[in-house]
Amino acid sequence: MKLSNEWFTALSENESGQLVTVSGRDELTEFVQSGKFKERVEITWKYEGDDKGMPSEALAEQIEEVQEVLKKAMEKDKLAILTSVYTGGGEKIWVYYTRTARVFGERLNEVLAVFELLPISIYTEVDPEWEEYLDMYEMKLWAVD
Repeated sequence: MKLSNEWFTALSENESGQLVTVSGRDELTEFVQSGKFKERVEITWKYEGDDKGMPSEALAEQIEEVQEVLKKAMEKDKLAILTSVYTGGGEKIWVYYTRTARVFGERLNEVLAVFELLPISIYTEVDPEWEEYLDMYEMKLWAVD
């Protein structure tokens, strides 16, 4: 299975009506169908947003750095696949599908050890049908160029 780096961006709103930018990964059909990535891990970073709920430029850069380090570490041996990223409403959410949440957590701790304590929370759920991803993927119809 070859992991593509094709993404689309769509705009949505949270429950409060604030704008949320959704970045979804494309071309993951083989991973969905493989049945190997049954667990979903959502990492949420809450922040003080501007009047539109977006992070400051400095904070956005810090969040981006963490995202890149995490993505590289989790995808290097396909332990987990970053499938979507939500930004807005005072939070950044990364959604991964992983082979095992336990090993994902161990690697997450190793990778984040180089950073100061981050304001993140982690949620895991068994999602063998990739329901969250498929719901998000429907937004591709409204993707912005």
